[in-house]
Amino acid sequence: MLVHLGKLMMIVGGILLAVGLVLSLSDKIPFIGRLPGDIVIKKGNFVFYFPIVTSIILSVILTLVFYLISKFLR
Repeated sequence: MLVHLGKLMMIVGGILLAVGLVLSLSDKIPFIGRLPGDIVIKKGNFVFYFPIVTSIILSVILTLVFYLISKFLR
């Protein structure tokens, strides 16, 4: 039981590390948040930004990652 918990904590830590690196380097990655299909509405000094395509791609990637994690933890 504790072995599985230890593995899970290492995997979650690795995922958090990867997310932290992506967030800290997001200014240097040009396509994150600026994909075709992301909605940007600018009116005067108001900007509404909804990254729909970025959200869909991120969701697919996270789904695959969590699926693979669940396969290896069995």
